[in-house]
Amino acid sequence: MPDTANTKPPRAPSHGDDDEVVLERRTLRDYYIILRERIWISLPIAIVVGVAFFYLQARKTPIYEAVATLQFEKPETVVTSQGVVDPSVRSDMDLTTYIHDINSNMVRSNVIASFTPAEREVLQRSALKRLPPGSAAPPVSTLLGSVDAEPLRNSYLISITARNEDAEAAALVANRYVDEFMSYLFESVGGKNEEAVTYLKKRATQLQVDAEDAEKQLQDYMRLHQLVSLDKSIDIVSDRLKSVNSALSAARLDMLGVQELTQEVADFKKDGKNLLEISYIATHGSVPALKAQLSEAEQAQALLMERYLERHPKVIDNADKIAITKLQLQKAVDLAIADLDTRLAAAKDSVSALETEYASQEARELSLRALSVDYNSLQSRATVAKNYYMEILDRLNQTTTFKNLDKISLHPLDRALVPGSPVSPNIPGIMRTSIGLGLVVFLGIAIGLGFVDDRIKSAWDVESFIGVHLLGIIPQLGSVRDEDKIVLTDVAAGDESGNEAFLGLYSSVKIQSKLDFPKSMLITSTIPGEGKTLISCNLAACFARHGKKTLLMDCDLRRPMLHRHFRLQNTAGIISWFEQGAHMDGDILSNPELGIVKLGENLWLLTSGGRSKSPTEILENPVFPQLLERLKKQFDLVVIDSPPMGAVTDAMLIAERADEVVYVCRFNRASRKHIKLYIKALREGKNEIIGIVLNGLSPRRIEYYSNYRYYRSYKKYYGAQT
Repeated sequence: MPDTANTKPPRAPSHGDDDEVVLERRTLRDYYIILRERIWISLPIAIVVGVAFFYLQARKTPIYEAVATLQFEKPETVVTSQGVVDPSVRSDMDLTTYIHDINSNMVRSNVIASFTPAEREVLQRSALKRLPPGSAAPPVSTLLGSVDAEPLRNSYLISITARNEDAEAAALVANRYVDEFMSYLFESVGGKNEEAVTYLKKRATQLQVDAEDAEKQLQDYMRLHQLVSLDKSIDIVSDRLKSVNSALSAARLDMLGVQELTQEVADFKKDGKNLLEISYIATHGSVPALKAQLSEAEQAQALLMERYLERHPKVIDNADKIAITKLQLQKAVDLAIADLDTRLAAAKDSVSALETEYASQEARELSLRALSVDYNSLQSRATVAKNYYMEILDRLNQTTTFKNLDKISLHPLDRALVPGSPVSPNIPGIMRTSIGLGLVVFLGIAIGLGFVDDRIKSAWDVESFIGVHLLGIIPQLGSVRDEDKIVLTDVAAGDESGNEAFLGLYSSVKIQSKLDFPKSMLITSTIPGEGKTLISCNLAACFARHGKKTLLMDCDLRRPMLHRHFRLQNTAGIISWFEQGAHMDGDILSNPELGIVKLGENLWLLTSGGRSKSPTEILENPVFPQLLERLKKQFDLVVIDSPPMGAVTDAMLIAERADEVVYVCRFNRASRKHIKLYIKALREGKNEIIGIVLNGLSPRRIEYYSNYRYYRSYKKYYGAQT
């Protein structure tokens, strides 16, 4: 009989089809969940880090800061040139120079040498407090602290900031830097302009004579050799020489290539090889077309010889066509060889002509460069002499202008005062930094662990990351006895919250399912221990309670569990039925080899019938899908409990025969990436995936890991009743 049992109705588009890339977009509530779940890990670490940072920073030695200010006078606009020694600030460059002067080692040495014995005691006071009694005081050079000179933006002010462990020492150092820098300026400027004017006049006279002599020698040389623009002539010849050299190199390379082709043709002729194997000949002119035409004719001849005799007219005509094509192909090859010889002769002529031109241009350039050596030497000498003369003359004019302007345009504006409190450690600032650091550590650890931990936890993981509908959430059932867990839908025996959770799951399955009854539904998971058997039993019971004739089928042939939960023997079932011939004659419900057992109203059980080490022999046998189709004729719904997908391949084989799939995931067990991978494999097998059931959440986690709050409500409701 034809294997029509394996055909399934076309799958309707579902959430997350086509293997679309799901963007991980979390909401603020998702991040709140991450923080709340890991608060007892990240919060203590953040507190320890923040407190440790505050303690270490607060224990640092107090540092006092004193600031003195210098002001430069704004230069008058009447004077437009600079003197040889001009202390006024006229650009950012001048201001930067003074800053470097203040920070120089020379000024620092002057400051150290200027301290009196009493002032040295002030500087050494803080250091002596840390040393044992009787220890020698450290040198003053190591006790100045840090001194920084900085310009104030958009002003003619310079601030000198001194930091020291002693407040009085900080003010003393700042003021002493001001005094020593002012002394340095007075010593550098006073009495130097008159001496500079005398020197510049003498030097200007000497340079004027040198410049006129150099210019005269240059003009005599140009008249002797009749030169107008030597540089331009040399450039033209050099450019021409470069272009000829490039052309000559290209021509030689071309000639070498043609010579290699010619030698290759000669070698092929000598060895009797097929010239068409040479790429140049094979692609020359009409050779490719003739080769293709000859190949087609020879293929046609082979077909004709199979159908007709040698003297058949079609065979003879095609043979003539082959002969003509071969003759034309030989002529085309000869033409390619002739063209190659022509190219070789032309390449040799081109190389010879370019070599002659190169030699001519090279001789021309050498003659011009022989003249350029003396010419450039005379020209450089004249230019340098003239530039020196003009520079000294300009400097002489500037010096004359400023000869009577010897004054310092700089004076102290504010003296440094003794600070009343330290600037470091800044307790409020350290506290703010500690709180900020603790917050960063708290968020970093919590969110970092959230991204590193890839186990499935929430509705967001199911619907946004994996891309499958969340059918429902089953709470932890630790308080329920094992024998009662499979009958949670029976309110008298089960847990109220569990009963309501499975009723909600039943409703979600009905809403998401797009297939009509009868049908088969596979219940599977990623790894063992995720509760797929629990879901299978209670979901089947829900459908049975709502009037659907339901069969619970144990297809975990390696490790069957359903018979244990219902306290039945496992002698009859799928494996025993297969081993005894897989007969399906008569009423399948009364087939003793299958041993289908009625568990309750509208609910039956088909056990595995033993264990099998190689269940794929049964699952891949054509009788297995025939059995499913036969069972669907007897029942409205066949619920199949299968092995986990991450352990064996049995679930994928069963999924090929089932109509719909419900995927079970236990909270904080399986990896999201593995689940997504198996869901993708199911979709590629054209399976209708109804959704995922998230199992094993505690009441607290149900409250903030999802939007399913019915568990808490029903717990309060039933608790009030009792």
